[in-house]
Amino acid sequence: MKNIKVAVAQIASVDGNVAENIAVHMNAIEKAASVGVSYIVFPELSLTGYLPECASNLAFTVDDKRLQPLIDIAKLNKITIGVGLPLLTTGLPHIGLAIIYPTGRVESYAKMNLHSGEETYFSVGDKRHSFQLSNIMVANAICADTNHIEHAKGCAELGADVYMASVLITAGGYDADTQLMSSYAREFNMLVAMANHNRPTGNWDPVGKSAIWTKSGQLICADETQNALVIAERKDNDWIGQVINL
Repeated sequence: MKNIKVAVAQIASVDGNVAENIAVHMNAIEKAASVGVSYIVFPELSLTGYLPECASNLAFTVDDKRLQPLIDIAKLNKITIGVGLPLLTTGLPHIGLAIIYPTGRVESYAKMNLHSGEETYFSVGDKRHSFQLSNIMVANAICADTNHIEHAKGCAELGADVYMASVLITAGGYDADTQLMSSYAREFNMLVAMANHNRPTGNWDPVGKSAIWTKSGQLICADETQNALVIAERKDNDWIGQVINL
């Protein structure tokens, strides 16, 4: 089987500063591309920070001009990118992931499961998102999606080999949340990867420790505070892990 690399980026978002956050994203994307990563995913609402009360004003469409630098870097480096952002709708915005392909095409995934209180500011999505990456199928998830086995099971039933989660997890929820993600890797034989923030955003203090699991258990994990890429490379029929500082 052809070698392929996927990565999650552990970064800090600057609340409300999209331009500065894009610059941080581009640095991580350039580093990922330089080591051969094919798909990189960032934490939940990574382009804006976790600001529910500001989401409507900060919301993006898939053809938003603010995404152009990310589209350009995806095309230049032939890399697929998943960035967290609020998505504009006719009602409350979605908590979304923009998937930017090397062709310049942009798709979106909207979080299907909200945490308590998020329904005041956000509406739910109703469709899973997966895509073919070379010879593997990748499915996307956002934070509370991973608390519902039905989400991971549905992605596995779509044929997903890899389940990429964009999250905001604090110390209090980390053990329970990661035990679930590890169980999905084991039960559904999927690589499961999680991109978390490593600095406070909104009213939350994320714990970092972005990680990747295989059916055998945890493959690799960042520490609480480092800015890093957490990478899994498929070699033959196995995965190997690596953490690279940003």
